[in-house]
Amino acid sequence: MRVLALWYPEGDISAPTQDTMQKMGAFIQEAVEAGVLLDTGGWNPDAAATVITRKKGNVVVKDGPYTEAKEVIGGYAVMRFTSQADLVAWSTRFVNIAGDGRSVVRAIADEPMGH
Repeated sequence: MRVLALWYPEGDISAPTQDTMQKMGAFIQEAVEAGVLLDTGGWNPDAAATVITRKKGNVVVKDGPYTEAKEVIGGYAVMRFTSQADLVAWSTRFVNIAGDGRSVVRAIADEPMGH
């Protein structure tokens, strides 16, 4: 099953320490080599954003950012797992390196668990 994980850091959203970057780099390399990690990237919370909204048939385009600090997405990952246990194990390892925050993991609706 392919999943999309979004990382929502808590507290200080500045650049991670060198130690955290090294640990995350090793984790990412291991996950890629294991065939679990398909794509990943961090998002710059200070970067400009374009927000496109449709409501009652009208489309509105605004330049941002407009996201409140509690809504900042720190990064994303597309991963593949064959079991819920693997999903939880790898995701737990990630948050233990990334620090305080939450990772929301949802299936991409294109393949069932076990494929």
